[in-house]
Order: sequence, then structure tokens, then C-alpha cells
Amino acid sequence: MDNLKLNNQIELSVVLATYNEEDAIDRCLKSVAPYASEIIIVDGSSTDETIKQAQKWGARVITTTNKPMFHTNKQMAIDAAKGEWILQLDADEVVDDELKEFINKIVAQSSSYAAFWIRRKNLFLGRFLTKGGQYPDPVIRFFKQGKAYLPQKNVHEQMAVDGEIGWAEGHLLHYNAPTFSRYITNANRYTTQTAKQLKEKGIGLSFRNDFIYLIWKPKITFLKLFFRHKGFIDGFPGFVFALFSGLHHAIAYMKLGDMYRDETKH
Repeated sequence: MDNLKLNNQIELSVVLATYNEEDAIDRCLKSVAPYASEIIIVDGSSTDETIKQAQKWGARVITTTNKPMFHTNKQMAIDAAKGEWILQLDADEVVDDELKEFINKIVAQSSSYAAFWIRRKNLFLGRFLTKGGQYPDPVIRFFKQGKAYLPQKNVHEQMAVDGEIGWAEGHLLHYNAPTFSRYITNANRYTTQTAKQLKEKGIGLSFRNDFIYLIWKPKITFLKLFFRHKGFIDGFPGFVFALFSGLHHAIAYMKLGDMYRDETKH
């Protein structure tokens, strides 16, 4: 696919925020480099080969700190983009062929939509999940310049969009948990963020909250994902995903307890 530039005008900016993504960045950029007018990466001071590998694909790298709210760096990348259209990706995502063709068509012909939902396929324990609330897992990642931004309040938040949102053809392939170790690493970061949010909301430690966060929420989440959303169709990966999604609440609550206990020590 030809590089999308007309008379030196930047048609499509691909933007990412990264931190120690040397194992994923090549696969991601390979899927977009042939048709991106520019690639902007805001890197949170990676200590591996992420920057070197990104520059190999012609990316412009902006180095900053690795902030607790990672969406801050994502927004920095969006703000630095000059394209009429912006495609925002995570380093562990790949654009499939159908989505490439759709993006190419929209950039070439324009559109009345301000942004597009993109369906995502999530890899977990060697399998792309089809149920358990994990598909189509829509995300807003393709949008017109100045029409979308990240509120930067929640790690799982969606883009805020000024205008009408359409649906893109094709998929993002999300390799967020190629191994269980990687899944646990991600889960550790997410549960810490949830614990901080609970603390900000004033959730305290009590017998009632012990029951809610250690028993009730884990149980309901598991049953909802595994049975209501038919996670059992994905077999063992579906079971493990539903189980650990439920345990997210319990782990975050126990981390909340750690935070309160740390406060009493000072």
C-alpha cells in the first residue's frame, strides 16, 4: 500500500506511547509503516531496545517519563501528530489487512464521521477470545485531527469524541497476554490503579467491604463472564480469564489495605 502523502500533506499519523516494548514494537509498526505518513512515539524512558527498534521504522520518538497514568503519554503523542487523520495504537496491537484497507479508503476519500470504533481480537493463553465479554471489545482509535482526546482518568477509558462515530471494517489484533506471565504483569499494574481509585473514592476497610470485594464482586464477575457472556465456549482460556477477572476486585481491595496500613506507619 502506498504511503499516504499528497503534495507533502500529512494524511495519516500513527501514534503510540511506549515503555519497554522491544518484544512487541516491531510487529506493531510493521503492520502500519507502509501506509503511515508519520509515526509518532512518546516513550517513557524505556531501558530496553524500544527506541532503537521504533526509529528503524522511521518513527519520531519523543522521550519523557513513564507516568502512572499511561494515557497522559498517549495524549502527548496525539498532540504531537500533524495528520488529518490519527490512528492511535498500543505497542501490542497489530492492524489486520481488512482494517488497513478501510483506513486507506477513509483517508483517501474523507468521511463525515469524526471517529470510528474498531473491533479488537484479544489473545489470551494462545487463543483469540470470542466470548466472555472479550469480543468485539470495541475501541475508538481512528479519528480526525482535533476530534478526539483521552480524559486521562481511568486506565480503561475510551476516547471522548466531538462528532459522530462510525464503525470500521477489520480488526486490531491485541497481543496483550501472549503468556500468562505477561498477563499477571499487566494485571498487577491494573489492580494497583484500581486500588488507587478506590482510595480516592473513600472506600474504607470494613466487614461489609471485605464481603463485597473479596467474595461478592469476584463471584458475580466470574459468573457473568463465564456463563452469561458464554466464556465457557473459549474453553480453558475462557475459564482462566473469567476467574482472574473476578480476582481483580479482591487483589485491588487487598492492595487498598496495604495503602492504608502504609499510611499508619508514617
